[in-house]
Amino acid sequence: MKKTIVPLGPFHPLLEEAEYFKLIVEGEKVVDIDMRVGYMHRGIEELSTQKTWDQSTFVVERICGICSTSHPMAYVLAVEDLCGCEVPDRAKYIRSIICELERIHSHLLWVGLAGHFIGYDTVFMWGWKYREPVLDICEKLTGNRNHYAMMKPGGVRRDLNNDDFAWVHKEMDKVIKSTEMLVGAVLDDPVLHARTKGIGVLSKKDAIGYGTLGPTVRASGIPDDIRTDDPYNAYDRVDWKVITWEGGDVFAKAAVRLLEIIESAKIVKQCMDDMPDGPIDANIKNMPPGEGIGHAEAPRGEVFHYVRGDGGNSAVRHKVRAPSFMNIPSFKATCVGHTISDVALITAAVDPCYCCTERMAVVERATDKLVMSGRELEECSRKATENLKKEYGSPTKVEKTVQKILSDF
Repeated sequence: MKKTIVPLGPFHPLLEEAEYFKLIVEGEKVVDIDMRVGYMHRGIEELSTQKTWDQSTFVVERICGICSTSHPMAYVLAVEDLCGCEVPDRAKYIRSIICELERIHSHLLWVGLAGHFIGYDTVFMWGWKYREPVLDICEKLTGNRNHYAMMKPGGVRRDLNNDDFAWVHKEMDKVIKSTEMLVGAVLDDPVLHARTKGIGVLSKKDAIGYGTLGPTVRASGIPDDIRTDDPYNAYDRVDWKVITWEGGDVFAKAAVRLLEIIESAKIVKQCMDDMPDGPIDANIKNMPPGEGIGHAEAPRGEVFHYVRGDGGNSAVRHKVRAPSFMNIPSFKATCVGHTISDVALITAAVDPCYCCTERMAVVERATDKLVMSGRELEECSRKATENLKKEYGSPTKVEKTVQKILSDF
């Protein structure tokens, strides 16, 4: 049978952000797949070196809206590793609460989207309905539904009000109850089983070989979790368990995320019950020269930050590695042999975050030599923008045209 190339992206209804998957198919069956990352490159690592150590916390928070605590969490841990700072206990508990609230709303967002992708919009509406109270809690505790601006090198930026804990407790109980209902619906529905079981299986061997992370690797039965493997914050002071599932298919990934929501709610409740009094900031005054690393368990897996300083007020090098950068290549093992419709679901099952996976380099494949530097790429972009302005008119002209159309309407 003749092979055909089917492009999935860089813009597609099932892709929340720009990414490119080249499917090589025979009829409807996928026989090979190629992935291209880098469409969302914004130069975060370079921007960070132009900001102070404290300002960079806000920069990395903008890497991803859904992981807006995971990246600053890993970053401040890297900075604290560099300077040898010990964070106050109260700050550790507050950090854990914010991180787990983010995990809950991220997983509920994915569950809703997963239901929508397979045509089960009841799950979509349930998932997003139950996510709203979690965002309300985030807003109550931090002032924001996303981008909480809570992390800072040495501690947290704002304290929590203990008087809010009773209300948060009740809301967490509701989250557990509603999630248990969702788990029951998923486990009992034969249509969901038929659509997700045996689809996109990632074996233990491939999970290890590709270095997959987070729910993606835990759905293959491997208990890999930075919160227990290298504890930070208050995770070694509360009682919880790492969720794993056998099978490695789309169903297993959904089960892991749903059960993790319940564990995260338990962590939040325990952190509030055991919250110590005391300061929330170590008040770092000076940064010595050296390097530091920090990693945190984001909703999608381990996020890693590396910083290097020369004793000044900003990093001279900042390196970020997001979990999706490790999870996306596993599609080579999970998509081949399935139909095009299944591949769309398999790619969504790892909950990929493409804006976290920014990489940009122009190289010659045959020799691996760099073809363009960062500045040359920037200049190409500027020239392309100027050409677009000449062809379609300046933004001011476009704005006036739109205003005229609206006024006529």
